[in-house]
Amino acid sequence: MNSIINFWKHFQQNNFVFLLLNEIPKDELKIHFNNLIAILHQYNSDLNIIIKNKKNEAELIITSNGNPYLFKEVELLLHHAPKINRWKTTAFHQPETNLTQYKNSTDKPLDHYGISLRISEMYFSPLENLEKPTDLGIKVLIKNYIVHKDNPRLREAVYVQIEHLIGEKSFANDIAFIEIEQLESNQEDLIDLYNLPIFIKSYK
Repeated sequence: MNSIINFWKHFQQNNFVFLLLNEIPKDELKIHFNNLIAILHQYNSDLNIIIKNKKNEAELIITSNGNPYLFKEVELLLHHAPKINRWKTTAFHQPETNLTQYKNSTDKPLDHYGISLRISEMYFSPLENLEKPTDLGIKVLIKNYIVHKDNPRLREAVYVQIEHLIGEKSFANDIAFIEIEQLESNQEDLIDLYNLPIFIKSYK
């Protein structure tokens, strides 16, 4: 419990630094961020932090990096979060709510170690596991699979996009396995990846 108290006490005392992200030198900001991470890791070394800074408020997200065995650790930490002016504290990556950008193909590509992916250009088809029929698997199809198929970061890049789309908890709990293949021009019966959240709900 002391490590939880220490984390929130430190964040309360230093939160203004992260509110002023664009006004503080990057070197100084990095020091503050590393200090915050170090104190978080005194509680659990496998958790991570994301800070989203908006015009009038900011959001502190605590993530388990998709590890379901750490979900309770994240929830316990957030249970003790104090109210801090201009801050929203959130457990886990939340599902994307603005699907219009994907439907209109106006979404920005995610560049992950040189692998560029756009959700609006990604598709999927459901896969069955005959031994475990309740398990949902998906085959994800991307345009540039052939180019990146030998890149060890490819699977990670696809996972990041899916987690961003459906949220960290759904990614860990609702999808049992994922395959990745090349998108061909003549393929039929594919589903736009941005429809995955709706598909998961109907599958349940």
